[in-house]
Amino acid sequence: MENRQLYMANKEEKILAIKQLLNIGNLSPEQAYDINLKLCYEYKKYKSDSAVFYTLKNIEIAKQLGNPYLRTKAEIELAWLYSTEGLYIESKELLDNINRANLSPKLLPDYYECYNEFCSHYGQSNGNSVYYTKSDHYRDSLLMVLNPGSLKYQIVQAENRLYKGKRKEAERALLALLEKTTDKNPERAVIAYLLGRMYLDEGNSELQKKYFAISAITDMENSIKDNASMQSLALTFYKNGDVDQAYRYIEAAINDALFCNVRYRTIEGSSFYPIINASFQEKENKQKLELRLYLTLISILSLFLIAGIVYTYKQMKRISKIRKELFRTNEKLSKLNMELQQTNGSLSEANHIKEEYIAHFFDLCSTYIDKLENYRKSLHKKASNSQLDELFKTLKSTSIVETELEELYKSFDTIFLNLYPTFVREFNVLLMPQEQIYPRHGELLNTELRIFALIRLGITDSVKIASFLRYSLRTVYNYRTKVRNKAISRDSFEEMVKEIGTLKRD
Repeated sequence: MENRQLYMANKEEKILAIKQLLNIGNLSPEQAYDINLKLCYEYKKYKSDSAVFYTLKNIEIAKQLGNPYLRTKAEIELAWLYSTEGLYIESKELLDNINRANLSPKLLPDYYECYNEFCSHYGQSNGNSVYYTKSDHYRDSLLMVLNPGSLKYQIVQAENRLYKGKRKEAERALLALLEKTTDKNPERAVIAYLLGRMYLDEGNSELQKKYFAISAITDMENSIKDNASMQSLALTFYKNGDVDQAYRYIEAAINDALFCNVRYRTIEGSSFYPIINASFQEKENKQKLELRLYLTLISILSLFLIAGIVYTYKQMKRISKIRKELFRTNEKLSKLNMELQQTNGSLSEANHIKEEYIAHFFDLCSTYIDKLENYRKSLHKKASNSQLDELFKTLKSTSIVETELEELYKSFDTIFLNLYPTFVREFNVLLMPQEQIYPRHGELLNTELRIFALIRLGITDSVKIASFLRYSLRTVYNYRTKVRNKAISRDSFEEMVKEIGTLKRD
């Protein structure tokens, strides 16, 4: 069906090639007659008006030649064409004017075939069964004059058996003929159509559909517009409930009949078209109603979908906002947690330092009390023994204070390095390599290291440092400035000192 225009284009191309032969100069009447006859055969079941045109030309040529054979042959062709176009009076008049007794044996097959077709067409147009009987008689006469070995004879014989009730014989013969032909043979359409008609009478819808389809394919490939297969195929699909295909095929059948100007096919197709068309329109209307319903439902669902999307979008924005707030809160909590950990660490460190120094403080206090008691006893003894010179000498001496200060610094150094054993090494990492500070042999810390040890313990006030070390405020300040100038990073040096070391804990 999709290639119908292609097949018609091939047909037109073939006809054009034959027409071009008429343009050859110095054609004899006989040659022109033969070319017109070929055009008549090409147009015969394609476009009957054109076939009539070239047949009338041949009648004129035959009259000019005074050739009764050629004239009769052309008149038989014209009678056949008139009968297909519904011009039954004109067709019968031509046939009645032919004297069968004087007819050439070569024209008898055409004559009987034409009468057979005329009676069949006329009987279909008025429903008169008398003409069907006459059609059977002319078919019998046709079989008597056809060559028994010809394909036409075998087809007509099988058709004759079918209409006389010999269905099995007809079926075997037609199936055998179908095997011998291809879609390129126009006769294949007639063979398949007869098989379809036979299975239609038997009520076998699948086989009738198959053979009507084969017949229709052959008709389309050969551009045969005078066909019954497409109409029969449409009725088959309609009976099977496939209205869409039925409408498609009946429309194609009527278009073919109109194109070819085959009146009896047009009338026959038009009688079925309203029924199929009504069913098709009813189905289309039903589909349109269903489509409207579906569109309404889809529209409603679309509105719900849009509402859902808007709601989801708002919820996503809300969730996104909540997530951002949670993220910021989490960052704040993480920051607070880190600060808390640092604070806890500092508190823990401070507590540990306090524990260490309190323990050592009590120990020192106890030691100093013992030393003061011994010092008191020594002074009392000298006073009791009237050793006044020794007494005044002892009181004037600073050696005891110096010795105790050394013991105090040594004790501080020991306690501090016990808390921060890596202080000296880490402190020097902060200084330039050539300016690093180390205690002398026998010392734990020197003055510079002791000052920054106090800073590490959190004592940053120079006044307190000076009081503890018994230095002047200027001396402490000079030491701090001198060491800071040796640092790699002067601005952050003391802050970095406060971060030195890890507590050594038991």
